[in-house]
Amino acid sequence: MLAGVTLSAKKAMAGEVALIERIRARAQARTRGALRLGIGDDCAVLAVPSGHELLVTTDFTLERRHFRREWHSPQSVGHRCLARGLSDLAAMGAKPLAAFLSLALPRELTGAKNKWLEGFLDGLLALAAQHGVPLAGGDTAESPSKNVLADIVLLGSAPKGRSLRRAGARAEDDIYVTGALGGAAAELELVQKTPKRFANARADGGHPHLFPQTRLAVGQALLRRGLATACIDISDGLSTDLAHLCSESGVGAEIAEAALPVHTGATLQQALHGGEDYELLFTARAGTKMPKKIAGVAITRIGRIVKKREMTLIAANGKKQPLEAKGWEHFSG
Repeated sequence: MLAGVTLSAKKAMAGEVALIERIRARAQARTRGALRLGIGDDCAVLAVPSGHELLVTTDFTLERRHFRREWHSPQSVGHRCLARGLSDLAAMGAKPLAAFLSLALPRELTGAKNKWLEGFLDGLLALAAQHGVPLAGGDTAESPSKNVLADIVLLGSAPKGRSLRRAGARAEDDIYVTGALGGAAAELELVQKTPKRFANARADGGHPHLFPQTRLAVGQALLRRGLATACIDISDGLSTDLAHLCSESGVGAEIAEAALPVHTGATLQQALHGGEDYELLFTARAGTKMPKKIAGVAITRIGRIVKKREMTLIAANGKKQPLEAKGWEHFSG
């Protein structure tokens, strides 16, 4: 009984309870690994591995800012929602422990006959299963607008005092990136022009914008093998995220244009400034024996750290020019 609650409030609550049960049934967050108690109580219960510390990250996914339903399938939206948080953990060499999802949905997307939520969960939970991340809880609400708002919280662990940081790069360190750059920006441009062409895109590794791959295994290997001195994921664009790393480390950088691993179909500008590649950008001491691949992902040296707090792009002919941070930044106008 819901004493003192109006009939309309009871109906609304029943609707939310039904929605949570749909998500709970799909999540199937059985107690395993660090998860001791999942969806169903007021709080989840997690056990942090002995000798480790907890890392927490959170990311918004906002309709008409991070995706559009006319461009992105619900599977893509769900995948990208989780990928944003997983990439933050990858940048610190962390192992994921659990995910928490808060969703504000327009009422028309919550009906049992509407398949958008099911598609969203398909994308999110498939990526979660790939990396062994249980969906341990969250919240639901009716969106005050016609737009979807999602917030993903990721909890991870790393050995105490050893997680990778943005600070730690020193002059003469080498600069590396994983994978290829600019692919997400290039694909987004195509999606905007011909969205129907991508309606059936799948998470097969060939869609860097719609279904980005996160570099958790690489980040964990960098930490475990002590290869990196500083690290960040490329979410806002190489130029902007390099600026963040340099700022935290109190250094500058020189990037060799010819060394950049530009994604097939992308331009140099997209490789430099395009966001949402979710590759890792990291530094290592000069002379470090860096493998060509880590966890099957290509590793490319693209430049070096310098003392002077400026970023420079060196063209193939040796000409130097300032490298400005022109990636994504909220509230920048």
